[in-house]
Amino acid sequence: MLILTDPDLSNSSRIAHGFFGRTGGVSTGMYASLNCGPGSADASAHVAENRRRVRTALGAGALNTLYQVHSATAVTVEAPWQTPPLADAMVTKTRGIALGILSADCAPVLLADVEAGVIGAAHAGWKGALAGVTDSAITAMQALGARRERIAAAIGPCISQANYEVGEEFRARFVGETAQNTQFFSAGRRPEHYQFDLESYVALRLCSAGLAMVSRLSACTYAREADFFSFRRATHRGEADYGREISAIVLT
Repeated sequence: MLILTDPDLSNSSRIAHGFFGRTGGVSTGMYASLNCGPGSADASAHVAENRRRVRTALGAGALNTLYQVHSATAVTVEAPWQTPPLADAMVTKTRGIALGILSADCAPVLLADVEAGVIGAAHAGWKGALAGVTDSAITAMQALGARRERIAAAIGPCISQANYEVGEEFRARFVGETAQNTQFFSAGRRPEHYQFDLESYVALRLCSAGLAMVSRLSACTYAREADFFSFRRATHRGEADYGREISAIVLT
């Protein structure tokens, strides 16, 4: 089982976290093997077992994930849930409930204020990132007693700039917000196309919010096929579906 961790989130015994890769599960075929996405067409029993393995690896009593809709909505978790809400970030100060983000190219972000005992997790695809999903997560953490200057954040595996080609309309959305966003686009391989640096954009949003520590794993989901699922890679190959990796954090 591949589990990446961040040093800034690993220096306290009060928190366990992991950016899980695609290995160490029971799914087969295009979902091999640690597919944790109930929204996929994978066998539900396989997904359930994979999620149990993640929960066990973290020592968590429960694992909450969201019905992710590429929004800026953040919710507060107080108990395990059966039906996930429509949102893309969640925060908690309740121990034993792991907050899990599903991804397959989008950027998972895990956050923690160890002193306050408050954690958060956000799903930052380009739409949610531009809309301010990480800002929503930080604001929700503050409502539970966290302070921006104490929050550490880590950006997990996501698609790299080298493999994220976008068109002019996409670029215009970001540059329309601020000309500063031109720095996240380099010349594409085709005319009127660009390569977008999602990870760096998310990192800037986190730094601009005044967080104490912002780190990135710089692990490309598209390039590292043996380690990660990728929506864009599956799309380029004309595959019918794709698996989802999970990134999770829990107060122990």
